[in-house]
Amino acid sequence: RKAITKSGLQHLAPPPPTPGAPCSESERQIRSTVDWSESATYGEHIWFETNVSGDFCYVGEQYCVARMLQKSVSRRKCAACKIVVHTPCIEQLEKINFRCKPSFRESGSRNVREPTFVRHHWVHRRRQDGKCRHCGKGFQQKFTFHSKEIVAISCSWCKQAYHSKVSCFMLQQIEEPCSLGVHAAVVIPPTWILRARRPQNTLKASKKKKRASFKRKSSKKGPEEGRWRPFIIRPTPSPLMKPLLVFVNPKSGGNQGAKIIQSFLWYLNPRQVFDLSQGGPKEALEMYRKVHNLRILACGGDGTVGWILSTLDQLRLKPPPPVAILPLGTGNDLARTLNWGGGYTDEPVSKILSHVEEGNVVQLDRWDLHAQPNPEAGPEDRDEGATDRLPLDVFNNYFSLGFDAHVTLEFHESREANPEKFNSRFRNKMFYAGTAFSDFLMGSSKDLAKHIRVVCDGTDLTPKIQDLKPQCVVFLNIPRYCAGTMPWGHPGEHHDFEPQRHDDGYLEVIGFTMTSLAALQVGGHGERLTQCREVVLTTSKAIPVQVDGEPCKLAASRIRIALRNQATMVQKAKRRSAAPLHSDQQPVPEQLRIQVSRVSMHDYEALHYDKEQLKEASVPLGTVVVPGDSDLELCRAHIERLQQEPDGAGAKSPTCQKLSPKWCFLDATTASRFYRIDRAQEHLNYVTEIAQDEIYILDPELLGASARPDLPTPTSPLPTSPCSPTPRSLPGDAAPPEGEELIEAAKRNDFCKLQELHRAGGDLMHRDEQSRTLLHHAVSTGSKDVVRYLLDHAPAEILDAVEENPCSPSGETCLHQAAALGQRTICHYIVEAGASLMKTDQQGDTPRQRAEKAQDTELAAYLENRQHYQMIQREDQETAV
Repeated sequence: RKAITKSGLQHLAPPPPTPGAPCSESERQIRSTVDWSESATYGEHIWFETNVSGDFCYVGEQYCVARMLQKSVSRRKCAACKIVVHTPCIEQLEKINFRCKPSFRESGSRNVREPTFVRHHWVHRRRQDGKCRHCGKGFQQKFTFHSKEIVAISCSWCKQAYHSKVSCFMLQQIEEPCSLGVHAAVVIPPTWILRARRPQNTLKASKKKKRASFKRKSSKKGPEEGRWRPFIIRPTPSPLMKPLLVFVNPKSGGNQGAKIIQSFLWYLNPRQVFDLSQGGPKEALEMYRKVHNLRILACGGDGTVGWILSTLDQLRLKPPPPVAILPLGTGNDLARTLNWGGGYTDEPVSKILSHVEEGNVVQLDRWDLHAQPNPEAGPEDRDEGATDRLPLDVFNNYFSLGFDAHVTLEFHESREANPEKFNSRFRNKMFYAGTAFSDFLMGSSKDLAKHIRVVCDGTDLTPKIQDLKPQCVVFLNIPRYCAGTMPWGHPGEHHDFEPQRHDDGYLEVIGFTMTSLAALQVGGHGERLTQCREVVLTTSKAIPVQVDGEPCKLAASRIRIALRNQATMVQKAKRRSAAPLHSDQQPVPEQLRIQVSRVSMHDYEALHYDKEQLKEASVPLGTVVVPGDSDLELCRAHIERLQQEPDGAGAKSPTCQKLSPKWCFLDATTASRFYRIDRAQEHLNYVTEIAQDEIYILDPELLGASARPDLPTPTSPLPTSPCSPTPRSLPGDAAPPEGEELIEAAKRNDFCKLQELHRAGGDLMHRDEQSRTLLHHAVSTGSKDVVRYLLDHAPAEILDAVEENPCSPSGETCLHQAAALGQRTICHYIVEAGASLMKTDQQGDTPRQRAEKAQDTELAAYLENRQHYQMIQREDQETAV
């Protein structure tokens, strides 16, 4: 049972081959990207900054520079093998002979007889999940930041782990071939990637004689084929393999892209993961063009996918590799169409790789755009700010003109003029909303029908468009548009037309009035005009247009739209059609009786890496009975009826808070942790694959268990009404608590005491001597939990109650106060609860103006946007539509 020391692992990695050209120490030690130059180092680590202070430096105490200096220094973590070292200790890794997992092999003469299998890359671990592959027991980890004990040895390739003792990890296992783990089908083995040596110029004389003929031959090849590259790919085809190239756009989705890159470097060969900000996809696709059965994963928005598809068109790969999508950021209508969802949340990368491997190959229509100046347009129709060229000459999603393009163009022009003002997604959304509102008031697109002529498959639709008077016309290729809406309507709603498909060679032409645009966000659709194969669009003046989200103001033009080709895509498949996830192949029962428990966002974010603790923190919701082959869409309908219908015993749901509209399912069975399931993907998941005896759902508006220690259980007495603000009466003749006690609880941010006093009969509408409500005091202390509780249980009058101090009247509502303090989350809670944004204080200021005086421009933009919506809603209530 002797433990295996680190010195026993020094010789586990294969000896380094003959190195290439030398590189500087700084370049070699602190690289955060894969080196594709001829000076690349064998077994080089890929470093990222980290704050995991609990992990000891991997070089050990003997070589740790930071320990000798006895001061705090920065740490770095290798994304490919997950070791952590102090930044000054990186060069010490050579002294213990520890290299990262090799991502390529040398092609020199010394390596001709090198075996073609991949060796394990063993690493010591102080923390390890799962069980030992030899004995089947878990790893007893020391959950202290100062534990020096090594508990496991695991392979960075296949992820197999053993106890760090001779009885479990035998040294003869070192030379065994590595299987590359559960994702071996998509991993590109390092044996396929060879570092080529630059040709020697020893035979210059003979080469000069052949140079002319060589130039003639090479001129017949493409510009890429005759160029020497430091690395070449020599695949070993296998019918079971689906090698994957991952392209990540780090600019998509805030900081999501950078984190995603690190995860893929861990699961895959680092040389099959590419950062698109380092030069684009062309070089990588050219290098891997001869790999059989290749697949591509595009991590980014729809624009990233279009970039990759256009590059594939340029390279003319035969056959073209199918493209899967990991959606980052917002929008992602193409990703929604192919079942990849509207945006990445926290699904494990391991599960994403399985979906890519198991996905179905489908076709996607792509459409050409040819724009020419309209010769019939006169000089009076010209616009100096207009252009004669479209931003793109091909589209995958849509081409539109009018209102939506004008809003997008305003945003892009403002961002180009002042990029520093558009550095947050929150501010960008607020600008979009404000621009749309302004354009709606100005009616800049109301005369669109007078300036366009549309001919579809030889039929002139102009009279029909002039009768409709649309403010926006969309030529749509896929069912989704504008971040998930369905402008053509849901299947079965369009009786006069064929169902919409993305591979039928037809475009859907849709017109929108302002009324139908507003209805689009709540499940409506536009005016269906036609389905066609070819469009000739003529404009008589400069009109804003956009191609897959890229806008411009196009001068009077004649635009022809025709089918370009079909791209090969990967569509996410329903999981039961894939390989079984469990070894026990039991038949699916006719009916399932499943306990439903919900989890708060607070507990999920704190505990989602600890499944057992998260299960204990969950709140029982009730029991549902569903067919055994139910998908999650059907299961959702049963769960939403839980609080509307009594159960078999005649009792309602045991919870005192109804489900919010934003709840989602959690997968608790197929990964080492819980993760969310996108609502748009519920039809792809069966109940039996995310739940066994109990199903868990995430409710972002449920208070955490830590904030509700006295939450009633199914066996405890219940409140009189699940959502009633009336407190529960207690037995006996106890007098209700004094209002001062409630005030003190709100001032001290004592949520539990406030809840206890409320249930004992306390009045949540109590005011102090200055007419300040409990909500005023909760806002002043910044207590989010108390604010949420008061908004859920107090009467609605508390929202707009004003402070009425006779000595210094201010007329402040709680929203005025929160805006002045810059409390964005609390402002959001109060606004969503229905507080007025038009109410002014004694100084005549609205909440937005109070935020501006506090110099919180983002909060002021948000409040202004919500103020616009309140004004529109008030007009809608007073005016017949």
